[in-house]
Amino acid sequence: MTAVLLASIALAGCAGGSDDARPITFTDDRGVADQPFPNSYRAEILAFMRTYLNNPVGVHDAGIAEPVQRTVGGRLRYVVCVRYSPKESDGSYRPPRERGLMFVDGRLDRIIENAAEPCAGVAYGPFAELEKMSR
Repeated sequence: MTAVLLASIALAGCAGGSDDARPITFTDDRGVADQPFPNSYRAEILAFMRTYLNNPVGVHDAGIAEPVQRTVGGRLRYVVCVRYSPKESDGSYRPPRERGLMFVDGRLDRIIENAAEPCAGVAYGPFAELEKMSR
């Protein structure tokens, strides 16, 4: 027991003490304008939507826009806008929703629930893969 406690204290000492105390992140958010284009954005969005939607089956009126660079949180990022009507548990459909999906370093980072500003002026094309999703 004492050995475990001493080992954890020693490891804690190794982890701290850095002069450039930078937060640990999963994506290297360099905050630079040279963000890479998200080549696999459609596949990443489909995988995300499968978990994001309560019922991914029966989505209607799905549309997707090409990735565009937008300033989000003071940093230039690629944003992909998606519009869709999810199927409710009673079989009815809600009015279409618009969401922005932000990419950092070419990978899906987060969803923007209120996407009116980052999705302003985008042109939507059909997103048949979203309408054909299964569980």
